Amino acid sequence: MMTAWLGGTEFGGGRVTGPLLDMYDIGSVLFAVVVLLTFAYPRAAAAMALAASALSFPLYVYFAAPGPFRGVVRGNWKVPLQANLYWDSWTIAGIVTLVLAAYVCIRTLRRIKGKRVSSSSPGGAE
Repeated sequence: MMTAWLGGTEFGGGRVTGPLLDMYDIGSVLFAVVVLLTFAYPRAAAAMALAASALSFPLYVYFAAPGPFRGVVRGNWKVPLQANLYWDSWTIAGIVTLVLAAYVCIRTLRRIKGKRVSSSSPGGAE
């Protein structure tokens, strides 16, 4: 799938990293479906894009912050840790893109029948 370039390495067969790649691949397929559904079913597409963002996010976090990731997700790591944080422009751009996509999806899901949710009106809708 999308992470085939990592599949033949130890990264692809790891107990922790293998599922990270699977989640990323599922998220990529969901994003492709979202592109097709966006205009016909915007709320369903927003929900699917939010799920795809959540599935793709951990792999980007692992690449950008392997030290903290290993602290949170316990496992038997075969490769020694080189650095706690690793600045890669493409990885950071991916994280920013996923966060922005999640923000847009949440805004779309908060709409009720074409109206925005408002805390100032008594009924909750404008």
